[in-house]
Order: sequence, then structure tokens, then C-alpha cells
Amino acid sequence: QLQLVESGGGSVQAGGSLTLSCAVSGYSLDFYSVSWFHQAPGKEREWVSCLGPTGPNRHIKDRVKGRFTVSKDSGANTVILRMKRLLPEDTGIYYCAARWWRRGTECRDTSPPWEYWGQGTQVNVSS
Repeated sequence: QLQLVESGGGSVQAGGSLTLSCAVSGYSLDFYSVSWFHQAPGKEREWVSCLGPTGPNRHIKDRVKGRFTVSKDSGANTVILRMKRLLPEDTGIYYCAARWWRRGTECRDTSPPWEYWGQGTQVNVSS
């Protein structure tokens, strides 16, 4: 029911910035949570950030806190990941994922599973 499309990836030097977008079609952002995941080459996918329908429902992984921020453009049904002071270890594929939101839950909860996924966008950070 939900379709997600990431965009904004590219190649930058260490210290540079990129802004990734996750456009979600089908429903308003009021009805689901969105997470960003990062998969470095040869490594397992890791959770990076998420945003839910409520104001406080917004979280950033400690490793990137202070460098990355997550926000939304409600009119465009788009979740934005702004990445600054990028490091070579930030290189990899960035995916966005969505799941239906329910009262009392937060986007950082590990359950239920993230059901809907985008195709990913490549980020390359050179030293």
C-alpha cells in the first residue's frame, strides 16, 4: 500500500553534506513512521534515524547525532535526512522504510517489522 522512493545520494568529500529524501505515496505522513537505514559495504544494515507522526517521535542514532537530522515535508509526504560533516564510514546505501503508526509506539521501537522499503540511494564519502 505504501511506496517509498529515496533520492539525493551522491559523492562528496569528507566534511561535506548531503540531503536525502524519502517520498512516500499512498497515505499522509500522519499515518506511518519512517526510518532511515545505512548499509556500509560488506556490513549489515543499521538503523540511523526515524520520524513518526507526533512531534517528539523523532530519533537519531548516537553515532551520527549532531551531524544528521531528520525532518518532514508534510505537503510532499516526504521525510528528509540532512547529513553534515560526512565521514568515510558514512559511505554506503541508505534506505528508507515505513510501517503503520499506532498510539503508544515510537519510531525507534524494534517491533513491529519495517514492512515497506525503498530501493536505496548510494552515498560515497571520500577521504
